[in-house]
Amino acid sequence: MKVAIASGKRKTAIARAVVKDGKGRYRINHMPFEIYEPEVARLSVLEPIGLIGDKANKVDIEVKVRGGGVVGQAEAARTAVARALAKYFDDPAIESKFKEYDRHLLVNDVRRKLPKLPLGRGARKRRQKSYR
Repeated sequence: MKVAIASGKRKTAIARAVVKDGKGRYRINHMPFEIYEPEVARLSVLEPIGLIGDKANKVDIEVKVRGGGVVGQAEAARTAVARALAKYFDDPAIESKFKEYDRHLLVNDVRRKLPKLPLGRGARKRRQKSYR
C-alpha cells in the first residue's frame, strides 16, 4: 500500500494530509469534504484535486488541520493536499501544473502577523500626538 504524508502552513494554521490507495474519499478533520463549511473554504481545498482529474478517484485523502481561522485552515489544508498528491504520484507534470496554476499550492505562505509595539494598540496603530 502506497502512502504519502505532507504538511502545509498558513498564518497559525497547520495541516497534515495523508494520501493512500482508495476509492476517492476525502475527509477533513474526520468530516467528509462534501459537508465541510463554509463553501469557499471547501472549494479552496478541492482545487488541487480538481487539477489532477481522474487520478483523484484512485486515492483517499485524510486531512487534519488545527490552529488559525477558517480561511487560514483552508489554505493550509490546500497546500498539504497538493504536496501530498505530488509526492504520492511522483509525476513532474502534476507538480508543474500545480506551480503554473498557483505557486502557493506547493509553497507555504510565509507571511505572519507583526508583533505589537510599544506606544500603540497594535503593530501599526500609534497614540495620537498633540502639540498643545
